[in-house]
Amino acid sequence: MSSETASFKYLSTRGGSYGVSFEKAVLDGLAPDNGLYIPEAIPSLPDDWHQNWLNLSFADLAFQILSLYISPEEISPWELKAIVQNSYSTFRVPEITPTIALDGDRRVYLLELFHGPTFAFKDVALQFLGNLLEFFLVRKNKGKMGKDREHLAVIGATSGDTGAAAIYGLKGKKDVSIFILYPNGRISPVQEAQMTSVQDQNVRCLSLDGTFDDCQDIVKALFADSTTKESLKLCGVNSINISRILAQITYYFASYFSLVRSGALDPSTNAIRFITPSGNFGNVLAGYLAKRMGLPISKLIIATNENDILYRFWKTGTYEKQPIVNHTKDGVQIRDGARPLDEYVKETLSPAMDIQTSSNVERLLWFIAFDICATDDSIIGLDTKRYIAGKRVQEWQNALKTKGGFRVEKKVLDIARKHFESERVSDPETVTTIREVYGWRNNYILDPHSAIGVAAALRLDKPPPGGCDVALSTAHPAKFSRAVEMALGNHKGFQFRDILPPQFIGLEALPRRQIHVEKSGDLDGIRKILIDEVEKELERQHS
Repeated sequence: MSSETASFKYLSTRGGSYGVSFEKAVLDGLAPDNGLYIPEAIPSLPDDWHQNWLNLSFADLAFQILSLYISPEEISPWELKAIVQNSYSTFRVPEITPTIALDGDRRVYLLELFHGPTFAFKDVALQFLGNLLEFFLVRKNKGKMGKDREHLAVIGATSGDTGAAAIYGLKGKKDVSIFILYPNGRISPVQEAQMTSVQDQNVRCLSLDGTFDDCQDIVKALFADSTTKESLKLCGVNSINISRILAQITYYFASYFSLVRSGALDPSTNAIRFITPSGNFGNVLAGYLAKRMGLPISKLIIATNENDILYRFWKTGTYEKQPIVNHTKDGVQIRDGARPLDEYVKETLSPAMDIQTSSNVERLLWFIAFDICATDDSIIGLDTKRYIAGKRVQEWQNALKTKGGFRVEKKVLDIARKHFESERVSDPETVTTIREVYGWRNNYILDPHSAIGVAAALRLDKPPPGGCDVALSTAHPAKFSRAVEMALGNHKGFQFRDILPPQFIGLEALPRRQIHVEKSGDLDGIRKILIDEVEKELERQHS
């Protein structure tokens, strides 16, 4: 889709919904046809963006970017500015997402995204989404009392950081119940404590036996379930929610301007690469939208761990789950010695990326399918091109569901490779990168996800003069003691307790509130939990 003036409307990647308002796209989360909402047009940047945006604060920059995607008739400029300002007032540093030099000789920089309330990059989007939902509900419920008030059941799946960030964005807010599903025993102790120690009555954490993919599948199934829809007003908080992708666009621009202001980046070179550790593909998709808007990104590098479906797709054009195996002597394939989460998902030191079905790839595939239609003179009309793109995505997604994967044709893969490359980083390489960066960068400590991004960046050819490589640092290292201790536990003078933020001290000893679900595939049981808990919440509010 070529950039054009924004229409402020949204459509489904599977072709079943068009002309959808921003509010509906946000509140619905998932489209009725199970597709994901995307902008009907990617807006172009204003002609003077280089100069006028160069010295803006993060909040003012976010306002400018979001204004290109949200109609002023839906949210007035002054209301949007207030929502944005409120969202980023909770961060611990004035830059919100500072960019720091990591390796001056190789011109590798680090975009720190962990300065929000829960010490993870998800805060950038979920503080905004929490305030956005509150704004919509206050407007909808103005003058209403008791059972006439609209109540949202916000639901999300997490591999670690999304859950805490969503809870901290919505805890205590009126007319909202939030449910977070997470794989039992598969997230870090700090991540689990951040979620389950929250005592606000509108928060519920459900630990499921299974993987993140199981949790994500249940969330999607709930949205597709007519019984659930009749009983609850569901809203998605995962990166299936388009507001999260839009909010994350801002820090790509913020990093670019930071490097230009410091003189590290020559804006005339168009030679900035972003290296993004990726699981569900939402973070790097935001970079893709920034690039399509006009931010001069030369390439987006997708860094994966050993759950490498994205890496394999970019290498082969085949998107499919792959059983956990190692090639050993005599060519016999033997199951990996690491404890598997299931047949396909391997437990690694970077649990937030232990994913084999990256939802947001669907959004990218729609854009690529549309671009191909746009260059085909035999296809007449914008609506027809959109329809064909939606049908292609639907075919791919059906194949993924029924056959476990699909293969795209060469022209689709060529377009994907035009914008992206991918690198795969193993657990040993992750540990080595944490250790090496600590040694040569003034005792700087990476979390394992950020280390994957840095490891991938260091494999790249050195940027040309005036260019920069920026690795996204997605979480504070104190959230992942296992990986950090493995890398630095024997290092003289290192004590893990020294890096603990005050907010983490004593966190794991706090009382917990959680519901354990033994069978992750029991949709009826989970639906009943949601309905019962919402009824309790409404009774409490109305009493």
